[in-house]
Amino acid sequence: MFGLGLPEILIIVLVIGVLFFGSSRITEFARSLGRATGEFKKSKKDIEEELKRGEEETNSDKTGTS
Repeated sequence: MFGLGLPEILIIVLVIGVLFFGSSRITEFARSLGRATGEFKKSKKDIEEELKRGEEETNSDKTGTS
């Protein structure tokens, strides 16, 4: 795309975003995005732990131990 790399495109998008929304809205958006990412990681970890527990219970049921 016109010889532009990813870093250049990101800088252009950031500058346009600041011009349209202002710096305070950009920081609010970034903060919200960070919180959403944290919640996603927490939920992913909870699901993985639940799956491991279910797998362990299934394996212990198959071997007949409790």
